[in-house]
Amino acid sequence: MRVVSGIQPTGNLHLGNYLGAIKQWVAMQDAMPEGDDCLFFLADLHALSQPVIPAELNAHTTEMAATLLACGIDPKRAILFNQARVPAHSALHWILGGTARMGWLGRMTQWKDKAGKKGETQSVGLFTYPVLQAADVLLYQATHVPVGEDQKQHLELARDIAVKFNTDYGDTFTLPEPFISKAAPRIMSLRDASAKMSKSDPSDASRINLVDDDDTIAGKIRKAKSDADGLPGEVAGLTERPEARNLVTIYAALAGVTPDAVLAQFAGQGFGAFKPALADLAVATLSPIRQRLTALLDDRAAVSAVLAEGAARASVLAAPTLAAAQAAVGLQV
Repeated sequence: MRVVSGIQPTGNLHLGNYLGAIKQWVAMQDAMPEGDDCLFFLADLHALSQPVIPAELNAHTTEMAATLLACGIDPKRAILFNQARVPAHSALHWILGGTARMGWLGRMTQWKDKAGKKGETQSVGLFTYPVLQAADVLLYQATHVPVGEDQKQHLELARDIAVKFNTDYGDTFTLPEPFISKAAPRIMSLRDASAKMSKSDPSDASRINLVDDDDTIAGKIRKAKSDADGLPGEVAGLTERPEARNLVTIYAALAGVTPDAVLAQFAGQGFGAFKPALADLAVATLSPIRQRLTALLDDRAAVSAVLAEGAARASVLAAPTLAAAQAAVGLQV
């Protein structure tokens, strides 16, 4: 089994990122049998599909790596690196560009959403980055790729590219399977439970940042939108109560229990009792992460060294596949 997943180095991760993705990565890493591989990368090449400020991209890459380490990614048990340090990603991207079809990319929902009616003004990178995503996973013969519902289409494209390449040039790539964790919660805004928690929300009160101090975390939870009713004894009772459901979901994800278990504990109680308990749990979970992150960012050279070591290990795994793909299409290298 080989798991490959990436995240863009956007900086300032929040609770939704941690509970929805990073915590799942850590659990996956810890459960991986001896001899199998977990590769987690910072998608700094993908970031170039939009305008960037070079110094910020560089800083965010280091900060994102430090955040992953602080959250529990262990470079002794997983391979952590950034794309740009492994040139094979770009090389395979170009080869696969000869296999992918314009029509396939034009149907990508995220392309339609981001480009809208201004497609001609967008970068070529924004249009073709799903091909780079395909290269990211096919390069390592990934067997499984953790994906959210919004990324399933891109993994399907990767499989389509692999199938066509294998058909045209001979078996070269493993077809990766989606890994969708049922435990991964969808964390919503603390101010509007109809929207996902997001760093792009203009209200900082809508999210809990991983760098927030204890008092800030507690204050945001205390002011989180809720309702006047007591908590029910089962999840079905939250169907028409999105804010209440969101807070219960957060508690369950932090505690590592089911929402029904949370409701069994707090049934009949109001948010005057529930919010302080949630705040205590959030602080207890996030405070050690913040402390580790602060220490890591005080030694950015050490974080960069972790990425360099991970890139060296990733390059060893990538080399045979890139060589096979080059040979398959007739390139002499």
